[in-house]
Amino acid sequence: MRTYDIVTIDGDGIGPEVCQSAITVLREACGERLRFTAAEGGAAHHLKTGAVLPDDTFAACRDAHAILHGAAGLPGVTYPDGTEVGNDLHLRLRFRLDLYANVRPIRLLRGVTSPLAGWQPGQIDYVIVRENTEGLYASRGAGINLRGEVATDTLVMTRKGVERVARFSFELARRRQGAPRDGRRRVTVCDKANILRSYAFFRAVCDEVAAGYPDVEIDHAYADAITVHMLKKPDCYDVIVAENMFGDILSDLGAGTVGGLGIAPSAEVGDAHGLFQGAHGSAPDIAGQNLASPVATILSGALMLHWLADRHDDADLRAAGERVDRAVEAVLAAGHTVPRDLGGNASCSAMTEAVCRQLGA
Repeated sequence: MRTYDIVTIDGDGIGPEVCQSAITVLREACGERLRFTAAEGGAAHHLKTGAVLPDDTFAACRDAHAILHGAAGLPGVTYPDGTEVGNDLHLRLRFRLDLYANVRPIRLLRGVTSPLAGWQPGQIDYVIVRENTEGLYASRGAGINLRGEVATDTLVMTRKGVERVARFSFELARRRQGAPRDGRRRVTVCDKANILRSYAFFRAVCDEVAAGYPDVEIDHAYADAITVHMLKKPDCYDVIVAENMFGDILSDLGAGTVGGLGIAPSAEVGDAHGLFQGAHGSAPDIAGQNLASPVATILSGALMLHWLADRHDDADLRAAGERVDRAVEAVLAAGHTVPRDLGGNASCSAMTEAVCRQLGA
């Protein structure tokens, strides 16, 4: 029986609570197949040591099969340029491990009411793939602040970067069942190709990649227009691929349509490494009070199992990921144990126990 080494970084705020919750659920689903090793990092660790991502933590992440992260960031803990220290933890891992595809599933679960009136579970089910290492975020740490009078950041697109995230998106669409409205496999390219040359380049390269996938449709949408379409006709989407900044914004909007960031999983993956964490922040105002919802981190753990299963052709691990997904949805659908962000009063530990019970049922 193959085992997998998983590095866990609790991080800040509610990070330790939700990360440990996910570990508990994953152990219930996988038994001894996952070997968890805790590592330090985050804003609080930076305050103590001056390092947000210690060298030994990075080495452990580099050598592990996957990384599971809680959350990072604390109010007021910033670098001299005003940027947040906490975010730098996963940003450094993202760039140093070349995690070029940020995968954000947008799926309306049973038991969750969408703020979009009339939409039912099964009708909203798509994935946003955010290019994760280029675009506007390539300027991280390299922008210019001139005398406190002029500040610039540069948006960067490379052929390699666009090609690989486009190919990732088309391969993902091939494995899915298509858009809920018509069942057709489709990749929607989000850009501003009508205004900026960088986005026209992004679209052109995506079109070139699309020629190699005749079984998957290609669709185009401007970044401003798609925000309307995601609200009015979300069932038309299957996979959306976007530049870094646009993908960042759209993925939060999409999460809002299916219940919020508290139930939104996220995966940052490359050709050799994967980092998995909930899409929410560290919520330090409720840290240590057993109030946080662990759902997003648990679902991110399930994403990790699916990713590992695909990489290692492990059918049992894939089945375990599906069991975790079903268990979370069954708990929410039953309506007895509901986290605070979805209108209930279940604690972090209560949600964890309920999912574990469902896994054992």
